[in-house]
Parts: sequence; structure tokens; C-alpha cells
Amino acid sequence: MSVLLMLCVALSALATPGQGTQQWEPCTDLRPLDILAEAIPPHGAAGGIRVMQAHGVRGLQLSAAAPHALSFPASRIFFRCDLFPEEFSIVITLKVPNLPPKKNEYLFTVVAEEADALLLGLRYSPTKLHFLFLSQDPAGAWQTRVTFRSPALMDSQWHTLVLAVSEGSFSLTTDCGLPVDIMADVPFPATLSVRGARFFIGSRKRTKGLFTGLVRQLVLLPGSDATSSLCPCRSAELAVLSIPPVLKGLTGKPEDNEVLKYPYETDMRVTLGSRPPCTKEEDAQFWFDASRKGLFLCVGSEWVSVLAAREKLDYVEEHQSLFTNSETLGIEVFAIPEAGLFVAAANRKTTSAIYKWTDGKFASYQNIRTHQAQSWRHFTIGKKVFLAVANFEPNEKGQEFSVIYKWSQTKLRFTPYQRVPTHSARDWEAFEVAGEHFLAVANHREGDNHNIDSVIYKWNPRTRLFEANQTIATSGAYDWEFFTVGPYSFLAVANAFNGTSTKLHSHLYVWLFGSFQLFQAFLTFGAADWEVFHIGERVFLAVANSHSYDVEMQVHNDSYVVNSVIYELNVTAQTFVKFQEIPTCSALDWEFFSVGEDYFLVVANSFDGNTFSVNSIIYRWQGYEGFVAVHSLPTFGCRDWEAFRTAAGSYLLYSSAKEPRSRVLKLRTG
Repeated sequence: MSVLLMLCVALSALATPGQGTQQWEPCTDLRPLDILAEAIPPHGAAGGIRVMQAHGVRGLQLSAAAPHALSFPASRIFFRCDLFPEEFSIVITLKVPNLPPKKNEYLFTVVAEEADALLLGLRYSPTKLHFLFLSQDPAGAWQTRVTFRSPALMDSQWHTLVLAVSEGSFSLTTDCGLPVDIMADVPFPATLSVRGARFFIGSRKRTKGLFTGLVRQLVLLPGSDATSSLCPCRSAELAVLSIPPVLKGLTGKPEDNEVLKYPYETDMRVTLGSRPPCTKEEDAQFWFDASRKGLFLCVGSEWVSVLAAREKLDYVEEHQSLFTNSETLGIEVFAIPEAGLFVAAANRKTTSAIYKWTDGKFASYQNIRTHQAQSWRHFTIGKKVFLAVANFEPNEKGQEFSVIYKWSQTKLRFTPYQRVPTHSARDWEAFEVAGEHFLAVANHREGDNHNIDSVIYKWNPRTRLFEANQTIATSGAYDWEFFTVGPYSFLAVANAFNGTSTKLHSHLYVWLFGSFQLFQAFLTFGAADWEVFHIGERVFLAVANSHSYDVEMQVHNDSYVVNSVIYELNVTAQTFVKFQEIPTCSALDWEFFSVGEDYFLVVANSFDGNTFSVNSIIYRWQGYEGFVAVHSLPTFGCRDWEAFRTAAGSYLLYSSAKEPRSRVLKLRTG
């Protein structure tokens, strides 16, 4: 971890002003500016404003009789100069009503009072969300509009939106989900003056377009994207950066000028339906979960079971035999918004298939030409949906490459997007670091040489292509696994074979100074997969060891029966340490999943030295005991596991590398 200490020292040095440097001051504080709190009078009451409560959460409602009740002069926060920041983010928590078609409502605006000109604002309709701002050049001024397809706001629930503006890009994040990015032709102006302007919450200074819902939070964060400060969050729809004091407090407790209310006089009630948020505002509220037949009480930020039947895994049963084009070496389950749930099968022969979840089962959807495909990787960049295949063999012309496909919104199919030169590719890993998108390919061998470079590619927003960014020396690379711990990004490679032995080191890299640098080495035996998972605050990393072999020793059947290892991050030692060894039979994959409050690992056992008909095992987390075997599943040449969930329940899907049939298993719970 010494490299991390070096990083801290370097950052400290950069943060220390040098001698004789000139201090730059922004027009406003570079801290979260609570716009809503600024607009509310100090005593917390004003005509035309009401404090309302929905789902146990307080918000402000405006009256049509006073559309400018929530407003204040911009000079109150822009006290050094009058320029609006060029880079900023806006956080808003709201509950919107159902709007008729073509109706628009303003969430907030900044208006130049003398000219009655809209300088910037946020407006929504049933289908779109518009960010408006004034653009100008020597020829004149005009209003620019950046439009996002409206997120699903009109569902009578609370939602938190983060609009981030930076260098011509506009990003919208809803409830800590995936951001929607837009690269606009007209960037946000660097010299937008707010002199003589006024902030209006929920209006454009007039009744028309008045916001008729509830607003709970409206914060301006100059200079940065607030998403990293809010997310991840247990109740993402109510993620808090700053809310006015009048909207805080617990239901049923007296205000300064009130007497204590009896319970039947308070707003405490039992909420039905899907799991609601549990924050300070819901403290002492009840929620009845009809599906689990349980009653829960909100205590602090946790729903505590009062009367509940805990969901537990009882047994596993076969749900579907999924017949495939040929033996399947890898599977990838993914969802596409407004399109559905899919699984991509990497088939050994020249055609791989994509299946769609239809009427409770997977049905054939699309065939794609591949060359002994090993795996698929689904990922998104903004609104774009991609699917990358790792091809192990060259095509008929002897050309060796893997292919990235892009989802077509018109054809509702994946179409070829980019060819990438690879060498017996085994795996792709997609990830994001500091707002930039990467793809790492595991190159297994080139000819008979297993000691070759694997490559990390970086997305170029200008060319809209992936370009080689970094090479890493690997030995028979089989798998990449990306994960984060706090502010640090890690990438683990599973090295399987160096040409003479499967006993070699697999490596973990950490992102420092714009590239991945070696962090830790692990002794592995034909490593085929890494799986990272979290249990509470603990971080684990499991490796699937497939084969103990050395060219100089005689191969025995039991060389395929080797221990796979689970490591745990030791924060004090700043390294991963061995936590548990589990005997496996040529393990090729680990998959982590949960059922209710229980955590599980399932291993893909593929071969015991005599037969491919071996049982794969589900292990349950039992605290101090570690992972304990609880279910033994008959499998044949098991290669890959995927866990997924639908409205009908939880499932496991495994692929077979020895027969053209994969199986969908349903997890029966009690």
C-alpha cells in the first residue's frame, strides 16, 4: 500500500500554494448552496407556501396566488462578482404530480428582473426535462435548451435528480442510477452575468408554469458534480446534500410553539406496497410488506422486523432447459431499459445467441456470428448500450479480432460497432474511472506463447471509439475483475498458464496517476475467475483455481481437485489476506448472490480428473464459520454462473462447455 501513501503525499504537495502565487476567488463559495433555504424566510413561514408531507417525507408546496413567494436576489450568494459558475451541479428532490400532455412546469429559474429575461432554469413535462440557459455572441442572444428524455418521475414517489454541467457536457442522474450524458453543440457560457437577477423556486415569476408538486431539496454546488457526494445511498430517492431546517424533524414531535400531540393526532401510519425509504423523517413509522407478510418499523435508517417471515433459501429446482447453438463457454445476463431482460450465450461454434426473457422463460432473440466465443460483456456509455464478445479463434481469413456491438433503438438488435485486435481473447471487463470509460481484454495466448500483453482500451468521446491506453504483461490471462474500495479503483487479472506451469502469480493493480500499477500478487493454480463481493463493510475477493499442473511433473487425476481461495481486505495491513480455502474441481467461475438477509457463493465445478459430471456447490455465509456448503447441484461441464432476479423471483443460470444446453434454476424461498 506504499503506493497509496505516495499518492497522498503527492496530492498534499499539489494542494500547497507556492510562493508568490496569486489566489483566485470564485464569485460564490465552492460549497453546497441551499437555494431552497435561502428562499424561505428565517422564521420558516411565508404566504403562499405550505409544508406538506407525503410518504412520511416533508416538502414545500407553492400556491398559485403567490408564484414568486419562494425567491431571493442572486446577489445574496454571488457576493464577489456576478458570474454564474461555468461548471456546477444542481441537486433537486421532488415529488411531481401527473401532468396533462404538453404541459410544462418550472422547477426553478434565474430571471433578470428589469428585462424579464430567463437566464437559466429547469423545466419538465410528462416526457421531457429541459435545462434552459441564455447564450450570446456579438450577433445577439438566444435561449439554448438541453433536453433529456424525462425520467419516470410521475409515479407519486419522491425522486432526487442531479444535473451536472461541465465543458459542454450535461449529465442527469436520477436516484443514483446510471447518468444520462449529452454533449451539446452549445456549451454553457463562461460569462453568464446574474447582475440584477433573482432566483425563483417553482416558477418563472408568473403563475403560468407554476410547479404544482412538492419540493424538498434544491442545492447549487459550484465547481463539481454532486453525484459522488450523494451516491451510493441507501435511500437514493431521498439522498440529502442539504435541506432547509423547516423540512427536518420527526412526525408527531412538537414544534417550539406546539404542545405534544397524542399518537392518534400525528401523521404516523402504516405504509403498504414496495419498500419505502427509511430516514429520520420516517422514524417510528411502520411498513407492511404484503409479499413477505411482515411488519417493519423504521428505526434510524433501518427497517427493523417487528413481525416478519424472513425470506430464506429452501431449495433449488430446474426452471428451464435452455438449448443453445452449441456448447456455451460464457453467459451474460443484462437488462436494456424499455426493451427487457436478456442473456447472451458465448457458443463454441460460429454462431452465438442472445435470448430474451419472455413469459417467464428465455426465448431465442438474435444470432450473432462469432469465432469460438468465450464470453460477453454488457456495458453502457451514456445512453449507448454495448455488448462486447471475446473471440478465441481467428475468422476464415485468419484475422483475429473481437467485436463490440451497439444496441440499435430502431432495429431493436445489436449491430457491429468496432473491431478490436485480440489474441485468443478470454474475457472483457468494462469499467469507469474518474468519469472516463475503459475496456480491458484478457489476451490468453498468441500462437503457443502465453506470456503476452493484455490491453486496456479507453473510450475517446471525440472519435467515439475505443483506443489502446495501457498494456499489462499477463500469462494465459483468463479473466479481469474491476472494483472500487473507497476512492481507489482496482483491477485484478487471473493468470492461468505461463507455458510450463499453472502455478504462477495472478496480480491486482491499483489506479494511480492515470494508469494501473501493481498492488499485490497472489499465488494461483490455473486461475480462471476473480469475484469481488461485499458483506457489510467487509470486502472479499475470491479466485477460482482450475488446475495444478507443471510440465516437469507427472499429471495425476487429482491435479484438477485444488483449493480455491477467498481473500479479505485487511484495512490495517492495507492488503488482501487469505480468509478461507474451499476444495473445488477445476473451478472456472464464482458467483455471489443474496436471498433475503443471507449471502451465497456458487462455484462452477467443471472436471474432477475423471468426469465432467460433477456437482457444483452453493455455499452460505455463516459469519465466523465463513462459507459453508448448503446445496449440491448436479452439473455437466459447468463453465459459468449468473444470478438474476425478476418480478417472479430469483434465479441461477449455468452454462455447459460440454453439451449444447444451459439450465435456468429457480431459487425457492420460504
